[in-house]
Amino acid sequence: MATGKAKHDHKKQIVIFASGNGTNAENLINYFNQVENIKVSHVFSNNPKAKVLQKAHFKNVPAGVFDKEAFYQSSEMLDLLQEINPDLIVLAGFLWLVPEDIIKAFPNKIINIHPALLPKYGGKGMYGDHVHLAVLKNKEQKSGITVHYVNGQYDEGQIIKQIEVDLDEVDTLRTLRDKVHILEYENYPKIIHALLDENANP
Repeated sequence: MATGKAKHDHKKQIVIFASGNGTNAENLINYFNQVENIKVSHVFSNNPKAKVLQKAHFKNVPAGVFDKEAFYQSSEMLDLLQEINPDLIVLAGFLWLVPEDIIKAFPNKIINIHPALLPKYGGKGMYGDHVHLAVLKNKEQKSGITVHYVNGQYDEGQIIKQIEVDLDEVDTLRTLRDKVHILEYENYPKIIHALLDENANP
């Protein structure tokens, strides 16, 4: 896997894991391109067809693909991450459970964003539109985003921050998806920034 070695500069490094289109990943890259002391150093995906890879290349961020063997059955990804030594690993639409050896190697350095107010609507298979459809089916009055640390279970790590958005009876899958995306784009970069720089405001 050709990813390029991490540069030995003084910037704090973020590694992003994503499985799909990479809109959040692209937003994070753009945000931290404007931040002097932090950068997105690498993007990794478990999906060779993921659009996030093209977006990373377009932004001159090294990007690589890995498979289940590299992630779960060998130390390939762990070794690569330890070589990069990121200050934070950020999941942005990443659908696989992070293996225990990587979690142990980076304690409190792996975070995820979930498109609902955990502990509601979390767990295996609860991602993207699956979450939004469940929220609508149950006629919830609020939804939102949850940023949390990653542990060995889906969506069960310690919550860092939650931000709510009001729903109403006329909301559809499209309008709910849009409301949550806006929260993600506005807040995920700021929350990450605050985790890496105590002078930043989330």
